[in-house]
Amino acid sequence: MFPEDLRYTDKHEWVRAGNGDTVRIGITSFAAEALGDIVYITLPQVGEEVAAEDTVAEVESTKNVSEVYAPLSGVITAVNEQLTDAPDTVNADPFGDGWLFEMELTDPGQLDDLLDADGYAAVAGE
Repeated sequence: MFPEDLRYTDKHEWVRAGNGDTVRIGITSFAAEALGDIVYITLPQVGEEVAAEDTVAEVESTKNVSEVYAPLSGVITAVNEQLTDAPDTVNADPFGDGWLFEMELTDPGQLDDLLDADGYAAVAGE
């Protein structure tokens, strides 16, 4: 259903722990399916400092525009430039090539506050 190695928010973002305090973030398959065909994505700026729950990106679909929130506090270290030309990658592979951005955490302990796969499945009603 949802990858077990990820952590999740109740706002439908996923977090993959990576190298040290750096994590990769995207939106879940549930969110991508609810949005429909994604046609444009506004990504955050590398170097931007964000707090948990700040709006950091927007995903525009044929249905509407949805905000993406920072699930944790930190500094944006990378964005997925491929989404500029191929935003539909998020629909095709939301947990892989459709990632949105990476950030270095200011408080890695915040990861413990996020949902596991079973907790998120309950939020998503699956």
